[in-house]
Amino acid sequence: MKPLFSGLWIVSLLFYQSLQAQNKLNDYLQEGIANNESIKQQEFLLEKSLYALKEAKSLFFPNINFNATYTSASGGRTIDFPAGDLLNPAYKTLNQLTGSTSFPQIQNKSILINPNNFYDIKLHTVFPIINAELVYNKKIKSEQLDLQQIEVNIYKRELAKEITIAYYKYLQAYEAVKIYDNALKLTRENSRINRVLFKNEKVNRTAVIRSDNEVTKISALISTAGETLNNAKAYFNFLLNRDLDSDIEIDTIKSMPGNEVLNDSSVNKREELLKLSTAKTINQNLIELANAYKRPKLNSFLDVGSQSFDFKVNDKATYYFFGLSLEWSVFAGGKNTNKVRQAEADQKALDAQTIYVEQQLKLQLKTASNSFISAVDNYHASVSQVLAAEKYYADVLRLYKEGSVLFIELLDAQNQLVLAQLHSNISLYDTWIQKAEIERANAALVIQ
Repeated sequence: MKPLFSGLWIVSLLFYQSLQAQNKLNDYLQEGIANNESIKQQEFLLEKSLYALKEAKSLFFPNINFNATYTSASGGRTIDFPAGDLLNPAYKTLNQLTGSTSFPQIQNKSILINPNNFYDIKLHTVFPIINAELVYNKKIKSEQLDLQQIEVNIYKRELAKEITIAYYKYLQAYEAVKIYDNALKLTRENSRINRVLFKNEKVNRTAVIRSDNEVTKISALISTAGETLNNAKAYFNFLLNRDLDSDIEIDTIKSMPGNEVLNDSSVNKREELLKLSTAKTINQNLIELANAYKRPKLNSFLDVGSQSFDFKVNDKATYYFFGLSLEWSVFAGGKNTNKVRQAEADQKALDAQTIYVEQQLKLQLKTASNSFISAVDNYHASVSQVLAAEKYYADVLRLYKEGSVLFIELLDAQNQLVLAQLHSNISLYDTWIQKAEIERANAALVIQ
């Protein structure tokens, strides 16, 4: 039972270490998504689309405007009204019959067409009763809002992948520096041993010089690895939109991800396909919008106000004016039909694009899965190589101290060990990087 318990404890420890790394990575993902300027820009466009939808909904409500006009005129066209010619003979006869002057003589009128000293104040209300264009316009705006939300999610998912890969590459570079540091300790120890052996006349000066050169070489490799680490650090911080020299919390990952990442071989959750589906819905509404010319438009209007001369306000000045307007397209020279045909052609293009993109996404997922399987095989092989290289180096070092092998054999064993450790480090994090590629390809990662 003890070996079994020990094995379970080791597996649990490795899982806990990986989980800790994932927890830190999740925190960085949230920070990166919250701080990314491109995503903020897309969210502003999402906000714009939301207001566009609200604007489309507002078109169904009455539109009320306050209008006020005042006119002052002189000259211009007039309407001549022969009031005197029509009434004066009758008035004259009435005056004779009544023996009075109760009916005065009237002058002919010349009425100015342009009203002088005239005001008109009103509330003008327009209300759509039947308008198919407004219905489809609202549907289009609603789908465009969904489309922009999908665009935001695409940016988030791509950024999450980039941050994840950058994080693993930083850990990869960090572990590489540690491997070179350990290699430097080995070369320094070998240099010390060679100096002792040289003093005891067991090796010649060439072994001392060669061991010192190895110290210099490893030191140069450490410098190069440090530069790679700093570049990886700067790029990771760039993705998180923070100072390039900010510290990065790390945790050593000792195990590769499980093969369950290969279980999901579907691309149905990809936002790119959802985006195309939404675009097709929008275009279908555009087709219906283009066909809306076949339906009549019925609007109502109402004016309530006051109008009169000389700023008079009384019961005769106030008024209301109500009406209905009907519009129905009868002939437009084929313009409306051609609009419909254009929208239908766009729909066919979207259908073809959807098929092509789906095949692309399936290829991407298949390639990522194959790369993951290859990375796992490389890691298993590298682990065996490290174990063999460690045993080989320990045996050669013991024989070298005993004077049974040449220094060049010890140097070769050391180089094999360092290369095996580097390859194992690269292979380990390659499995996690390929896991991130798969999660991007099948949209398995949950984006907040």
